[in-house]
Amino acid sequence: MQTAIGGADRIASIRDFEECVHADSWDDDGKPHGTVFKRVRFVRPRYLRIDQVGPGDSYVLYFDGSAGWEILPGKPLVDLAGRELRFAQGYAEGMNLNTWLADRDPENLFTSPASNVIAISTKDDASHEVNITLGPDFLPVEERQVSLADTNHPVSSQTLQFDHWEPADGVMFPRHRSNLHFDKKVAEIFTDKIKLNRDIKLSELTLHPADSAPVTCPH
Repeated sequence: MQTAIGGADRIASIRDFEECVHADSWDDDGKPHGTVFKRVRFVRPRYLRIDQVGPGDSYVLYFDGSAGWEILPGKPLVDLAGRELRFAQGYAEGMNLNTWLADRDPENLFTSPASNVIAISTKDDASHEVNITLGPDFLPVEERQVSLADTNHPVSSQTLQFDHWEPADGVMFPRHRSNLHFDKKVAEIFTDKIKLNRDIKLSELTLHPADSAPVTCPH
């Protein structure tokens, strides 16, 4: 998989990452929510900034690996806590650039429960694993978050399906993704732009927008 994507060393050489996407979104009952625009900036190892604009789903978020802040429309800046802090932690840890190099973390365990499937779990958490299914070209076609809290009834809480892989500076990225929650599609995501190693400064990520509004990519 790493070789197909571009090679482990080349993936590891990516210091920072910026991606702009737009997505058609639905709620869990299948009702359309309209189009969402998102700009994600990431600096290794865990610095994250998200600016998102969408009907009922706009926010600005910054996370430094352990703490951060968030701004919601019409509300003041607040420190990340509780569910929002866990969301930021999971988002940063689940970035493709980290998942693709999961074998470099000695805390991770690997199994292969089926042909062309990689299961990743951690030594100190038996309640959760990530299953990555590879296509015939060894590029991921699906990434599934599986809850093993009840070992007799594993539950897939989120699934990402990938296609239309294209290179950016020698590393392959999916340009189309489908996001499913409990097997119901909630977003169809299209990549508009990817930039790598543009020397993103941390001051850029921590900058509070003057009008508290997300700063997304031009569209």
